[in-house]
Amino acid sequence: MTTVDTPVSAPAGRSPVKGWLAVLAVTLGIFSLMTSELLPVGLLTPVGTALDVSEGTAGLMVTVPGLVAAVSAPLVTVATGRIDRRIVLAVLIGLVGAANLASAFATSFAIVLVARFLIGISVGGFWSIAGGIALRLVPEKHVPRATAVIFGGVETASVLGVPTGTFIGDLSGWRTAFAAVGILGLTSLACMLFLMPKVPAQQTITFAELPQVFKGNAGVRAGIAITFLVITGHFLAYTFVRPILQEDGIDDNLIGALLLTFGVAGICGNFIAGALVAKRLRQTVAGISVVLTTAMVVLALVDTNVVTAGALMILWGLGYGAVPVTFQTWILDAAPDTTEAASSLYVSTFNLSIALGALFGGFAVDGIATSSVLWIGALLAVLTLLVVGGARRTAAASSTTE
Repeated sequence: MTTVDTPVSAPAGRSPVKGWLAVLAVTLGIFSLMTSELLPVGLLTPVGTALDVSEGTAGLMVTVPGLVAAVSAPLVTVATGRIDRRIVLAVLIGLVGAANLASAFATSFAIVLVARFLIGISVGGFWSIAGGIALRLVPEKHVPRATAVIFGGVETASVLGVPTGTFIGDLSGWRTAFAAVGILGLTSLACMLFLMPKVPAQQTITFAELPQVFKGNAGVRAGIAITFLVITGHFLAYTFVRPILQEDGIDDNLIGALLLTFGVAGICGNFIAGALVAKRLRQTVAGISVVLTTAMVVLALVDTNVVTAGALMILWGLGYGAVPVTFQTWILDAAPDTTEAASSLYVSTFNLSIALGALFGGFAVDGIATSSVLWIGALLAVLTLLVVGGARRTAAASSTTE
């Protein structure tokens, strides 16, 4: 998940301490942003009950920002190409804070969806711009570490945002959870305004590049397909994990703790994958598919108690926590000379997949059964193995030809 801006070295003489403070401000911003996008996953039941909509309809809180972010990722980046990146990021994160506060005080589900639309605009634009901004903030020798810190905001939010929001919602209500994330967004805005320097824009990407990268690079096509299958399958099931656990008889007061267990396991999965992807990238992707499939199938087949549910949440968390660093590495390895355009495609696909997973999951929950999303999600994860196998054969054929 890298930027679509051309990196320009940090100004000579700039204090490394100030540069790192700016990096931390961006990291806090992207953490609050991604937490905002995923927050409703653990709150579908209470929001649906309070605003008189079904759990499937409540899933639109995840679908809408995902769809909007998929479109806004390239649009916002190109449209703001001449504007200081500090200003763009500050406006986008301020919008996140305001939208979450609007959700907290919403009197109808329609108001919530409008707020979620604004979240989607911010997610796509902020994510696409922020990933590669490290070179503009710190000396070149610190760029890899600073970039890893910024990406850590995405990964931590991906695995901890949902359980933390659910935990707050269980303690004080879903409105409090939205308000807390809104305050976090406004805090991020203040940090950016006070800690970030001016970051003049250096636009390099055009819309014409995107289809060329996709059509002409088999590795990118495989990476996009893998991202679509795994993320769609994951969110198709995980968006409705709360009602799934409730149907198994898990007490509402324990679900937040189970999702927190998922988050902690996800952090571990991220570090495990980080140690493997450099030498075993395809095997790591295949392993993610197997782990996710196993967790979903067993959860669908077994009447769980707290212990077995906790074990399955750990397994599921390990698998999904490995996704960001693994899939990002796949895209960058496949397109070393066109990383900006390829990454923009990746950001769009990731967010589109979140939206479609929640959307189709809602249809399945309302039209078939709650547990059906586990089977469909597992099927999509299994299909990933076919894509990995095809990519391996393509790479082998290419090497033979050369």
